[in-house]
Amino acid sequence: MEGRKSRPACVVAVRGARDGLTHLALAITTKPPTSDRVGLEVSAIECRRAGLTDLKRCWIVVDEYNCDIAERSRYIESDGKPLGRFSKAFMMKIAAAFIKARSEGRRVSRLD
Repeated sequence: MEGRKSRPACVVAVRGARDGLTHLALAITTKPPTSDRVGLEVSAIECRRAGLTDLKRCWIVVDEYNCDIAERSRYIESDGKPLGRFSKAFMMKIAAAFIKARSEGRRVSRLD
């Protein structure tokens, strides 16, 4: 596909009750969120843990999420090798921010 490039994503393992598959991915961006968006800045140590060492600064967008099935996705590379992992403490922070922003957030379906 023209114009596509590899981008990191924070795949959150929200298992579907019926199928046990991963249904949610949050975007990681190098652009700070605008005043009408909600994002968490990723610290340098969390970037290293997650294998994002080539990014100087990055944010996880929590008010917009991709509804996708990671195991069948055309958008998430399926080689099964994550770049790395955020700490449990940071993942809890991501989850709390997502839950808070979810009511006003935007769901983007990637299931087509």
